[in-house]
This record gives sequence, C-alpha cells and structure tokens, in this order.
Amino acid sequence: MTVSSPNVLVIGGGISGLVAAYRLRQQLGSGAHIIIAEGADELGGKLRTDSLAGEPVDLGAEAFIARRPEVPALLAELGLTDQLVHPAGLRPLIWSQESLHPLPQNTLMGIPARPDALTGLVDDRTLARIAEEAEIPLRWVPGSDVAVGALVVERFGEQVVRRSVDPLLGGVYSGLADTIGLRAALPTLAAALDRGATSLSAAVAEALPPPATGPVFGTLRDGYAVLLDALCAAAGAHIVHERIRAISREADGWSADPVGRVDGIVLAVPAPQLAHLLADTAPGAAAAAADIPLASSAVVAMALPAAADLPQNSGILVATDASLAAKAFTLSSRKWPHLAERDVAVVRASFGRFGDDEIVDAPDEDLVSAARRDLRTVTGVVDEPVAVQVQRWYGGLPQYGPGHLDRVSVIERDTAGLDGIEVCGALLRGVGVPACVAAATTAATRLAERVAR
Repeated sequence: MTVSSPNVLVIGGGISGLVAAYRLRQQLGSGAHIIIAEGADELGGKLRTDSLAGEPVDLGAEAFIARRPEVPALLAELGLTDQLVHPAGLRPLIWSQESLHPLPQNTLMGIPARPDALTGLVDDRTLARIAEEAEIPLRWVPGSDVAVGALVVERFGEQVVRRSVDPLLGGVYSGLADTIGLRAALPTLAAALDRGATSLSAAVAEALPPPATGPVFGTLRDGYAVLLDALCAAAGAHIVHERIRAISREADGWSADPVGRVDGIVLAVPAPQLAHLLADTAPGAAAAAADIPLASSAVVAMALPAAADLPQNSGILVATDASLAAKAFTLSSRKWPHLAERDVAVVRASFGRFGDDEIVDAPDEDLVSAARRDLRTVTGVVDEPVAVQVQRWYGGLPQYGPGHLDRVSVIERDTAGLDGIEVCGALLRGVGVPACVAAATTAATRLAERVAR
C-alpha cells in the first residue's frame, strides 16, 4: 500500500542524521512529515563550529578527504560550492625522540613499502629489518583480521608502530595500532594480502593509492556549521530534542517513545544507543553494536598573536613513544590559507586516545595548560593565547577493532529483515564525513523506497 504522506523519524541529529533527513525530503517530497530526534541541545553531532577571537573555528572534525566525491557533490547541491577550500600544501611533522621529523611519504597509514620512507624516524637496525622483511615468508590466512600493530610489529618492529603508524591512526580514529583492525582501517592492504602478497612490504606497495592529482583534503571556509544549517533548512524536518527511549513494531509501522507512531525510522546513532534501541527487535544486531567500543577525545583551540613563530607546516603528530599529553597539533593558520588571513594564528591541540579518558576529564585550565606546555616543547612558541575554546567529545569515535566488519555485517543482516528500519553512521564502514554522507544516503534511499511502496 502506498503511503501518500509518509511520517518518518530520523534518530540522531549528527551529520549522518541530517543528510538522511535531507535525502528523505528529496525522495519523499514536500508532503512527507520528517522528524529528527536528537537528545543533545545542539544538532551536528561530532561536527561543531564555534567562535574563536570573533571568527568561526571547527572544534570537531575540521577536514574531509577531497578525493571522495560525496562532500563536494553535497555542497554543490546545496549551493555551497563557494565555501569549499583546500590546504596550502604544507607537510605535517611527527614529534618523536624529543625532536621533529617530516611525516614519512609513500606509506600506507604510516606503514612503509621501503625502508627509506622512514629514514631518520627509526634506527638503522629497524631500517635493515624493513629491507630484509621481503625475504621472510609471510603467514597470512585470506579473510582473516588482526590488529594493525600486531602485524607491523611482527614484520617491521616496534619503532615503526609507535613512531609512524600510531600517530596517523590516532589522528583518524583516536585509537592505537594495537586496537585498530587491519581489514576495516586498511581494506586495500587486507585485499593485497588476501591476493597472496608474499610480504608486508609487497602488500603495501600494491595497496598504495596512485599519487594524488589534486588536494587531498578540503574544508568549509566558514566551518561545518554552514553545511549543517543548509541541511536543516533543506530537510524541512521537525526537530525534537528528545532522547528516544525505545522503538517497537506496530501492525502498520513503528512506534518510538516518546514520539509515537511513524512509518519508518533511520537510526543514525552511536553504537551504544543503537544496541539499546535494537535490543528487543534485532538482538543480534544489538549485540554486535554493543561490541563496538568508543574513544573519547578533547580539542583545545587557541588563538595566538599573529606573529607567533609557528613552523611552516600543516601540523604535528605525536608518536606514542613520546611523553607529551597532546596527541597532535593542527597548525590551522599554516594549513588553511583562509585562516592565515585572520588577525590571529589558530592552533588546535588534540588529546585522547582509546583507553585514555583521564586526560579528557581534566578541567579546562589543565587542558589549556597542557596544550600550551606541549606546544612550547615541540615548537618553542611561548605566546599567550588571546582566546581559547575547549571541546570534549565523549565517545566521539567508534573503534574499528579486529573483526569490525563482521560486526557490521551482523548489524546489516539483522536489520535487513526489519521493514522500515535503516541504520547509518560512523559505526559502520567509515568514520569520516564522506563515509557518513554515503551511508546516510543509502539508508534514506532504502527507507524511502520501503515507505513509498
């Protein structure tokens, strides 16, 4: 039976939920009643733009992978192409062994195909081990999954993990190589191993993407809030700042407490909330979601005097063999030309890796002090900030541990039989904004087809 004016609910008001609501409006038309239920006071989830020294600054994600098409296409649809900007092209650095090193090039998330990629970052013994690795038989079971760190330590040694791989994985997942699964985080490397690569070096060489022909990253000139506002306006949804307590099947649809009856639901929520909401209707999916842990983090954004002597680099990643509290610095005014035009120099300090919630719970003044102390250590900059913003992200990023894609498959398989329920979000197959946009589009398309039947 065709529903002439469907009534649909999107649970979760982050980027995934807002994109899902927008796509539902496109496909169901102006007559559809679309509700977005978000338990927090603000929409946007882990995207947040605030004011720093009178100008907008992103306090969550601050960039997206530009070679993926989803975000540029979405900006074009919404008339926001003029907001799209790209980095200046400066290289990042790694802080390790009490000094700065260039970020290794020609690696796959810090894993080298050749020893010369890590010259100066690891010792000669490790370089020799990388060079000899191709001659050592590789034991790999196609289809298997391991922690990235376990494989790299076995083949290349501890220094490669702590000084090269950990800093990069920490930036993407707020995790560690020891806790991030190879198959979900590095699918091209897993595929090369499955095809029979004879060594890790050979697999990395095969999995490396072709050289980028354009900018690797992009962002919005005035922050992600511009995109969030445009999605809200285009979706024309009714916003309910309520945490949905339960969902249940009805004879002709679904019921969501406290919203009431709806024809269909998109679940765009973190893994623990997904597990709670599906506990009765899809217990297998709920159990799989409950097995996806989350990492917490914090960002300290500082506006320094414009004359602050920051390095001519885009940022500094911190190796896990270092003693700093911060895990990374984004030298935003160096990285983004549009920020270089401001009257202040913007720096973002990031804190928190999986299993290290203590630093995130520290008082604001302690986080700011740590940010200034660690920035002074790695750059020598002692200037006092003219403005600061502190943002905590509790449970901000799902951890793609070994077996993550198996858990995702269970979630997808178990919910496929629920007519009128779709799932999207960072807990599935990608934590970045483009992956969330793609998953939300797929979920909304499927739900629109179901409720319009």
